[in-house]
Amino acid sequence: MRLLLLTTLLATLLGWERVAGEDDLDYCFGKDAERLQTRHFSSKTAYQIVKGTNIDKQYQVPNCEPKKMWIFHRHGTRLPTVNTIKEAPRLEDLRDLIVQNYRQLRTKPDTDALCTEDLLGIRMWKWNASITVDMEQHLTSQGYEDLRGTAKLYQRYYPTVLPSRYNDTYYLFRHTDTQRTMESFKGFSEGLFGESNLAAAADIPDEDLLLRPYDYCPEFKDKNYKGEGSEYQKYRSSALWNQTRSDIARRLGFTVLAEDDIKLMFDMCRYEQAWQVDRTSVWCAAFLPEHVTVLEYAEDLKYYYGSGYGFEENTRFNCRAVQDMLTRLSSPVSPHVVAYFAHSTGLQTLLTALGINKDDVPLRADNYNSMASRRWMTSLLGPFAGNFVAVKYDCPADLEKEKAVFFLNQNAVQLDWCNVGLCNWSDVLEKYKTIAQANCDEYYCRSGAIVGQASLLATALMAAIVYLMH
Repeated sequence: MRLLLLTTLLATLLGWERVAGEDDLDYCFGKDAERLQTRHFSSKTAYQIVKGTNIDKQYQVPNCEPKKMWIFHRHGTRLPTVNTIKEAPRLEDLRDLIVQNYRQLRTKPDTDALCTEDLLGIRMWKWNASITVDMEQHLTSQGYEDLRGTAKLYQRYYPTVLPSRYNDTYYLFRHTDTQRTMESFKGFSEGLFGESNLAAAADIPDEDLLLRPYDYCPEFKDKNYKGEGSEYQKYRSSALWNQTRSDIARRLGFTVLAEDDIKLMFDMCRYEQAWQVDRTSVWCAAFLPEHVTVLEYAEDLKYYYGSGYGFEENTRFNCRAVQDMLTRLSSPVSPHVVAYFAHSTGLQTLLTALGINKDDVPLRADNYNSMASRRWMTSLLGPFAGNFVAVKYDCPADLEKEKAVFFLNQNAVQLDWCNVGLCNWSDVLEKYKTIAQANCDEYYCRSGAIVGQASLLATALMAAIVYLMH
């Protein structure tokens, strides 16, 4: 209410008189209490908006005791890339043009126009010039809190598995060679051990084939997932896409608006919403909710073919991470908790290798309307701070004495070969037997095979031995 009064006062001071009923029929982001479209920002979705809320009903397994945990954690909310930081000041020009369209040129549309609150929000926006290119992709304070929060939550439900005293034998942490994953590790360890924690991360190998295998695999990077002829490009040439572009331009008072300008507004909307989850970005007002889902589907197509089920070979790509999980959880010795801090491609290819959230019908450029309930929705699969957690249980009184529950962003993963999220460990080993026994150097990509080949072969042999022991 106070915000509405302030907006009205500012509009009056600026001479922007509100005509009674002028905004009543149009969507107003500033007045929308739910803002459900903020759950559809693909890989730039804020974790706090989409994280699961039912873990308290899913973590308890009768007659079983949790013993081990394996975590693959995407970094938290970050700053933009160099290109976006360089382009961001252009939004101030767009801001002025939008206000000019509405107040001087009088090109405000008759329907689906910006409400006074949203127009004023855009009018008052300024780019934060303290964000410079040397800070590109750095973790934000919200990103640090994202990781600190997930650690505290899992520790609350698994206090015996995640003790608050650090032990370098019991815990194994590792992150990639980036500021955002290193700081994410620090946030996570602070959540577990407090501000004075002395947790240390393992050394980063010269070639990180476990957490960044895509850096050493030309076959993975060179596949056509968003180039000419791809489903992504077909979608961005479709009548639906072009109509959406036209509708967004019209909403802002333009006849035509460059696609790069639309992308820049959408990116700033998503970043600002993730940076401060308790506030909103005025640039989100540029889009109707139905515009956002059209833009989201383009992102989903890109990731579906880049890291997901769009190409069958993607299911084989993250071989090493799957082997590492199976080996670590099967071993009776420490470390009891393994936590890796990496990136969206690593998380998505891990989920793909495990067969999680696979749709019966492939995502294509021509089936947007029938895929509203799709399982491959990157907003839910891999938001900022997205995490996959495998918990191993000992069940001495049961016929199956070892079981596991997999969590994705605090939601128990539902696999059709498990019982409401609870999987027999023997079934897990059987389901992933092929990848467990594979030579990861040959399973997808032969690049980087010489470097570290002996250690990787040892990992594969260990995975095979573990399987045979069960």
